[in-house]
Amino acid sequence: MDEDQRNARIFGVLFIITFLTSIPAYALFQPVLDDPAGYIAGGGEDNQIYVGVFLELLLIIANVGTAVVLYPIARRQNEILSLGYVTARIIECVFLAAGVIFVLGIVSLRHDDPDASALAVSLAALKDWTFVFGPNFIVGWGNGLILGYLMYRSGLVPRRMAMLGLIGGPLIILSGTGVMFDWWDTGGTVQGLATIPEFLWELSLGIYAAVWGFRPDAPILQRAHVESADRAGVPPRGNVSPA
Repeated sequence: MDEDQRNARIFGVLFIITFLTSIPAYALFQPVLDDPAGYIAGGGEDNQIYVGVFLELLLIIANVGTAVVLYPIARRQNEILSLGYVTARIIECVFLAAGVIFVLGIVSLRHDDPDASALAVSLAALKDWTFVFGPNFIVGWGNGLILGYLMYRSGLVPRRMAMLGLIGGPLIILSGTGVMFDWWDTGGTVQGLATIPEFLWELSLGIYAAVWGFRPDAPILQRAHVESADRAGVPPRGNVSPA
């Protein structure tokens, strides 16, 4: 039980880190993404972009970390979906890493070929697409539907909170699909409204797990505690029933 709660708090802290890195990184990348041709032709703030890249790399580590520390606990509820969550996080990070490379490519053009404005615009467009496929599509499946379902069924967090994930996940998927088919603009009003439930779900999950850990009366934690006590040949602590 103590090890599970330690992993729960690590999980929560890593989730909070994803907020503390992804939002500033997105803001720092704006000079490149808003006007890539002007960036390579003028005096771009390379150090600002490098800080954004560093934060994005920390985001990738935190993303994978959330799935890795949760897996030993969540697999007791559903091993296939737990593995699916790990896979979804990795795929999301692949898109994030590709976006970082495209941004660094624009910075390199500023030093090596300031006249390659068309190529800079193309790299910025590719970076935008990685954002659509990663945070605005895959996240809906991983953090929304899969993680929301695992948390709802396991009772590791309050089920009303987990419902935000089950609602937010499909909305994220729909918003990303709409951008792909040009139904609405990236970052527009429709997509902004669609991300609210998922944003609240991930933020509340991170804070809850970091501060309180997982609910000790969750069945999968209770069963693991009883099984561990049985293997050790000692009675479990607390009022725990194997039923």
